[in-house]
Amino acid sequence: MNKRLQGTRVLYVIAPQHFRDEEFLEPRKALEDEGIIITVASLGTEVAKGMLGLEVHPDISLDQARSKDYQAIVVAGGSGTQRYLWGNDKLHVILHDFSNEGKVIAAICLAPAILAEANLLEGVSATVYPSEDAKKKMGAGHALLLDHPVVKAGRIVTGRDPQAATAFGKAVVETLLAFR
Repeated sequence: MNKRLQGTRVLYVIAPQHFRDEEFLEPRKALEDEGIIITVASLGTEVAKGMLGLEVHPDISLDQARSKDYQAIVVAGGSGTQRYLWGNDKLHVILHDFSNEGKVIAAICLAPAILAEANLLEGVSATVYPSEDAKKKMGAGHALLLDHPVVKAGRIVTGRDPQAATAFGKAVVETLLAFR
């Protein structure tokens, strides 16, 4: 298979506990199938545990992440996202750096709420897992909330839930191809 994005580097952020396994695995496969190099980041480098039992050893901590080293950032969802990543100032700074550098930003499930918190979704079409807390954050961030599995809006890609993980991964690839 032609690896259209050979050598492209993507920062993949997961919560240290209770990230959604398929929201990590399925998009990661889509990215790696295109030759993308994934660096996994979390709050620390201790083994992160998914909601369904997946164990992932992060390559770096968020403190070590620098947007200049990557062409895109992807943030996985899951219940741990709300607990560990919502309100994370360091992640907000990293997301702003990616945005200011015109890079692709993607988030799925509860993670799009982080983009809203960081004021990156004002007037932007997006989707999020339909919990009341997540919808409130999207509203507070003035996102144009859509009930679709995946929403692409320029360089921003959002996915609604675990069932959208494969389509979300494909949308991230398409967006990277469009903006390389």
